[in-house]
Amino acid sequence: MNLPLDEFGAVNFDAVQNMTGICLNSWPCLHLFQLLCYMISNERSFVEDYIDAPVQVNQRRKEVPEDVRKQVYQALLTRSNSGILHKKDTQIVSDQFDLHLRTVQRIWRRGKTQLADNVPVVVSSLKKGRVGRKAIPVDLEALRAIPLKDRMTIEDVCAQLNISKWRVQRYLRRGLIRRHSSSIKPYLTEGNKKTRLKWCIDMIERGLSGDPRFKDFFDFVFIDEKWFYLSQKSEKYYLLPEEDDPHRTCKNKNYIPRLMFLCVCARPRFRDGECIFDGRIGCFPLVTYEPAQRSNAVTGRVRGDMVMKPITHITRDVIREFMINQVLPAIKAKWPREDVVRTIFIQQDNAPSHLKLDDPLFCEHAQRDGFDIRIICQPPNSPDFNILDLGFFRAIQAIQYKKNAKTMQDLVPAVQQVVFTHS
Repeated sequence: MNLPLDEFGAVNFDAVQNMTGICLNSWPCLHLFQLLCYMISNERSFVEDYIDAPVQVNQRRKEVPEDVRKQVYQALLTRSNSGILHKKDTQIVSDQFDLHLRTVQRIWRRGKTQLADNVPVVVSSLKKGRVGRKAIPVDLEALRAIPLKDRMTIEDVCAQLNISKWRVQRYLRRGLIRRHSSSIKPYLTEGNKKTRLKWCIDMIERGLSGDPRFKDFFDFVFIDEKWFYLSQKSEKYYLLPEEDDPHRTCKNKNYIPRLMFLCVCARPRFRDGECIFDGRIGCFPLVTYEPAQRSNAVTGRVRGDMVMKPITHITRDVIREFMINQVLPAIKAKWPREDVVRTIFIQQDNAPSHLKLDDPLFCEHAQRDGFDIRIICQPPNSPDFNILDLGFFRAIQAIQYKKNAKTMQDLVPAVQQVVFTHS
């Protein structure tokens, strides 16, 4: 706004009066007009002062923790005289703990009321369980009537109960609903159930005194076969953004190269806190070694070198050969000397390729060198009665996948290293 100025640079009020026709003779009009001119001539500084002025926000009253409430009440008790405070005591305590005066007075009033009623003094907050939006009741019993196939994911549960996903997740955290992974179990007939029960009863030691207890299984050896694959169908890696994605190929993902191992283990033994027998007897690959029929320039193999050939068809004769030439010598070499006089039971499952309990050739070799080794079969359809199937195989398989085995020849030492170092 351009106003006429006098020779000293100030607003010429006479010229303004002649231009606008406003009478400035009265004192109020003159004063307001001067104030308006000053604001217009200094409008930049007014805007800057308005911008720089701090914005006052209504701060929310802070919640007082329970331990601070107790300290406030103790401070008031210390200052009181027979339950009566002095004039400035509540103000002093409120300044001491940086609290509002009404908060301190409210705590003191609650304490006095509870003392007058002969009840324990509790000055904790009364807002626990009473704040926030009130919960909308949901009948979770309706979930019981929904077919299992219609509640396999959180989205299915949300659609069936007509609730949001965050509410289902909250119910999961609170334990009102639970997530369950169902796996296929072996089918047990009535005969299987009776056989399992009889097996468990036979594993109980019957003494003349004391409570019955299970056998220590120090004379049991568990054997079973396991396929170990060279790699998994799907593997997860963590890469940098600029790294190339790993490229893995296979002719058929349903026929990943694999090798069968015969694993043998027993219960470990300890004496005075020191392991005297770790129970790892052996892990034998079911392979044969034959001379190579031709050379290979890529691998550097020469004709006549011994190459490993997996046994594709496992028969009873193959198992008998490994039991006599591999398992029995390993047991006799590693078994604790003080327990040689006890009968050793080799527990196997009921696979058709396994040996019969009275196999003559095996029994002949099992009775040599002062040992008494016998074969027993666990109940049918009961892999959970064998420690190898129960969890040992899964553990060593998970570790074996982390080994960088590229060929079948690399797979054998990788599996054996896992068995004898990580188990």
